[in-house]
Amino acid sequence: MTAIVIIALPRFLPDAMRIADFLQAEVREFTPEIFSETFRSFPRIIAFMSMGIAVRKIAPLLNDKWNDPAVVVVSPDFRYAIPLLGGHHGANELAKELAGLGLTPVITTATEATGRDSVEAVATRNGCGIVNRDSTRAVNAAMLDADVLVHAVKGPAMVIAGPDVSILLRDGEYTVGVGCRRGVTSEEVVDAIREALASVGIAEREVLVYATTAKKSSEAGLIGAIPLLSGNLIFLDDATINRQTGTSPSKATRLGLLGVAEPSALAVAKRKELVMGKKVYGRVTVAIAH
Repeated sequence: MTAIVIIALPRFLPDAMRIADFLQAEVREFTPEIFSETFRSFPRIIAFMSMGIAVRKIAPLLNDKWNDPAVVVVSPDFRYAIPLLGGHHGANELAKELAGLGLTPVITTATEATGRDSVEAVATRNGCGIVNRDSTRAVNAAMLDADVLVHAVKGPAMVIAGPDVSILLRDGEYTVGVGCRRGVTSEEVVDAIREALASVGIAEREVLVYATTAKKSSEAGLIGAIPLLSGNLIFLDDATINRQTGTSPSKATRLGLLGVAEPSALAVAKRKELVMGKKVYGRVTVAIAH
């Protein structure tokens, strides 16, 4: 399956085929159900129709900007490519690609429209994922007014960042939440995580980040284990952990926490879905999300 689908009204199918040949895309003729059928299957969608039709059809399908596909509308006169959804998540770039066919990209996201970068664009360009996604609002707003400093930190290291600091890490699909008993060794943690990843067929290189509660910020065995996995460990505050949903009961409630492994994995996950619920390996508990 290609990464792009073009949905076109029947009268626009010949021009839709031109776009398909140019982008190596798939073409689907418009039907009342076509957006529902393709919305979760294709990361990029081109709607060759009026903006109003596209808006009405995608509105009931919207979830959040991190998981929804990038949608670009091509105007019926074959003149304009307009990012409708996910400008920072692929739609702006797709519209610019269509300039190769003579279409004019109409960019409306504030950063790109003023010739500035966005956090999302920087992350994509550097093959990174954004761990604390809520931070992008503040950082992108700051980018409109001035250059924003980028601090590259080589590990082993610890970073304490505020809510208006975007944390970019090497890109990966999965997040691993880790809980442990006091005094656990690095060897125990590494063995537990590797066993958990192997049980669901996930390679270490596919992990975006490892996460745990800030209450474990002085746990030497845990801190020392993650560099051995070539990974990054972040510590989450109580409020972030307790905002998560869909977790199983946990003894961590006696510490004022919803849990540790599962909510930590979910808090930094892209899709907020558990791939593996918490499992106990000796003195270590591991959960995996994506």
